[in-house]
Amino acid sequence: MKQSKRLFIATLLIMGTVQVLAGNYRLKSPRGLIEVDIQVGHQLVYTIRSGQKAVIENGVASLDLDNGRILGSNMHVDHAKRQAIKETLTPVVPRNARQISNNCNVLSLQAKDYCIEFRAYDDGAAYRFVTSEADSITVKNEELAFQVPAGSVFHLSKTRSFITEYENPYSHIPADRYTRDSLMSYLPVLIEESNGQRVLLSETGLRDYPAMFVKGDKGNALQALFPQVPAVYKEVSDRQLKIERTHDYIARTSGSHCFPWRYFYIVGRDADLPLNDFTTRLADPSELNDDGSWIKPGQVSWDWWNHLQLKGVDFHAGINDATYRYYIDFAAHYGIPYILLDEGWARDTRDPFTTIDDIHLQSLVDYAAKKHVRLILWFPWLTVDRHFDLFAHYSKMGIAGVKIDFMNRSDQWMVNFYERVAKEAARCHLMVDFHGSFKPAGLESRYPNVVSYEGVMGMEQSRCRPKNSIYLPFMRNAVGPMDFTPGSMLSAQPADMKPSHAYAMGCGTRAYQMALYVVFQSGVQMLADSPTRYYDADECTRFITSVPVNWDETRVLEAHLGESFIMARRKGNRWWIGALTNDKARDLTIDLSFLSKGSYQLTAFQDGVNADQQATDYKKTEQSVTPATTFKVHLAPNGGWCGQLIAQ
Repeated sequence: MKQSKRLFIATLLIMGTVQVLAGNYRLKSPRGLIEVDIQVGHQLVYTIRSGQKAVIENGVASLDLDNGRILGSNMHVDHAKRQAIKETLTPVVPRNARQISNNCNVLSLQAKDYCIEFRAYDDGAAYRFVTSEADSITVKNEELAFQVPAGSVFHLSKTRSFITEYENPYSHIPADRYTRDSLMSYLPVLIEESNGQRVLLSETGLRDYPAMFVKGDKGNALQALFPQVPAVYKEVSDRQLKIERTHDYIARTSGSHCFPWRYFYIVGRDADLPLNDFTTRLADPSELNDDGSWIKPGQVSWDWWNHLQLKGVDFHAGINDATYRYYIDFAAHYGIPYILLDEGWARDTRDPFTTIDDIHLQSLVDYAAKKHVRLILWFPWLTVDRHFDLFAHYSKMGIAGVKIDFMNRSDQWMVNFYERVAKEAARCHLMVDFHGSFKPAGLESRYPNVVSYEGVMGMEQSRCRPKNSIYLPFMRNAVGPMDFTPGSMLSAQPADMKPSHAYAMGCGTRAYQMALYVVFQSGVQMLADSPTRYYDADECTRFITSVPVNWDETRVLEAHLGESFIMARRKGNRWWIGALTNDKARDLTIDLSFLSKGSYQLTAFQDGVNADQQATDYKKTEQSVTPATTFKVHLAPNGGWCGQLIAQ
């Protein structure tokens, strides 16, 4: 199937009938909630308003080419075109909902051999450049700059370099203090504006072009930065190339090219931020040659975080057949569809075909198949790049997917590597989980077998804390699937976090760790802890493994940026609810009025009375509820609450 299924499309095209006042253009969203004013002159300048509030001011957009041309500067508009899009998208692999409404008004300003296209939605705006030259073009730089209202705050992840794991904690900086001297940041960036609006800045439609970074500028401003194309490399390890020299341009690409969408998701409530679907709305449709029914997102029993630590077994636990058969048995017992073999199964990480003596992959694949479990394999990206035949090899063996790690870059070459992987993996019917990766930017729509990305300070990092993770539903997970790797059963309060090889620990209470499965979305959702710990916590594990990874419907019941969050999700006729807090204890109200008529059985897990001291302390409750039911729950510091609702 070449495109995502569209249930309804109505397109209105009117040539040359836009409002033009001395080079000024105006575009309004379908209900008039968002307005984009564009001035074409020496520079292309835009302002975005939500209602009567200016949320993005003095926005500048241009592309600087190596032939001396600057697209967007001194632009002569040959004609302008309006288009209204009204359609319903059904993604091949749904995330927060099975269907997405894509309703907007479009304004395309056409010059001789390029255009700039603006879209206005009732919850945001976006623009992109589209070129139509016969030959290839070289982009020296792209200018994106804008100002926000005084008193606004930038929520972002700072990095010292374009070489980054995209796993830095969030910083929360007043806009007037984020200056040219500050460290740059990768996307997404959340702008909490002094006028009450929230603006989530990110990109999609990224192909054959570098990912965007931003840095501060004077006047409450942000401006874009881009990594240049690498020219000279030096191999420094099995998973890293040192860039010794770059070209003086950021991209060389086809003359007929759709550049990435720069989007501004604009809402007035914290609760609307996690529902952002601009990354999908603006992305190109599926390029699969089939309907993608072979793509089966699901939970994964994962070995690396828990260091393969088992107890009560009659074999020596480690990277060997007996241990992975135990993981397979565990997965089968709880209905987990996958196990992941992370680093260590190959004799040499540079050789993706030769295993260590204690691992017999085909035997493990066959054993797992009898129990309706499949394997996913880990590889460093550099090995994959040099052995693209591994996709066909392991697909033939019966492997379900690959986890590719340590890219740590997003220049044009590396962005293209992601696409080459996605395309070849799709041809071989393999799913892909990118680690050491940048955020989702539309590739997962074109190749839905890309089911998750890391690009987050998740539980792999022992410094991961709930006071940082509480921002993830509003920011990183709001732009696409996120492999956070939750599920610690040896839960700890921050003061007690002393993880070791034998005792992997996760910060947050037991109920918090369980609630993450409802709140955080990933097409491959890891169970990061040891199978023996999950067996010991059987009733908790049964709840965790009941939680789907993709959803028919999502509702945010309550949200306070950086403080607390309550989300309800539906799959079929069942609902799951997850609630989180930061490092502060608080009482939250669960309102079930979103439910359909009838009565439901609620099975819930809450922080125990002593969870503020012993983070593993929890209480399980069961009760009959209806849509009229409202109740309070107490969350310990770094705590959570979760429940499942089944119609009676």
